[in-house]
Amino acid sequence: MHSAPQSGLSQIICLMRATVASSKAARPYATFDFCRQKYRRQVRPRRPQGQTWRFFLHQHTEVIWACDFLPVIDLVFRQYFAFFIVELGSRKVVHVGVTDALTDAWTAQQLREVTPFGEGSKYLIHDRDSKFRTQFVRVAAGANIKVLETPVRAPNANAVCERFLGSVRRECLDPLFFLGQRQLLHVLKAYVD
Repeated sequence: MHSAPQSGLSQIICLMRATVASSKAARPYATFDFCRQKYRRQVRPRRPQGQTWRFFLHQHTEVIWACDFLPVIDLVFRQYFAFFIVELGSRKVVHVGVTDALTDAWTAQQLREVTPFGEGSKYLIHDRDSKFRTQFVRVAAGANIKVLETPVRAPNANAVCERFLGSVRRECLDPLFFLGQRQLLHVLKAYVD
């Protein structure tokens, strides 16, 4: 007796039924195991060997600087950028600068002012902004500073600097109005000191 041809899905279902039926004779709980298998925990890949970011920060806190920008709008709606370099160990602000034209050359000059004779930190953490490119990396390499970029969409990797920028915004910049770049720089230096 010949039956009509079956589609691919129905053939798979028939094979599964036959497999489950044949295994029921050997094990009475075969269907239970089959259903439960899809809810089992999947095997996770092993974590890479080496130190974690938290352990690295804890071990090298005294020799790490973190830097970031804070956008500020003045009274006549001009935008300025405040640049901060913070030492992680003491939470001390190493440098503050303000500009209206944010470029890689200006950012490199700010790092050059902080490290005049090649003296500085061992590591510098910054985000993946386009203002930290070739000239900035060249100045950091000349000062024997290893530049560490934070991962994409990970603000907690540079948490000390981000928290400091939030404090500057809330405590210093929100209650005041500014008329220009010089006044903003004067207020920020007074806040930092």
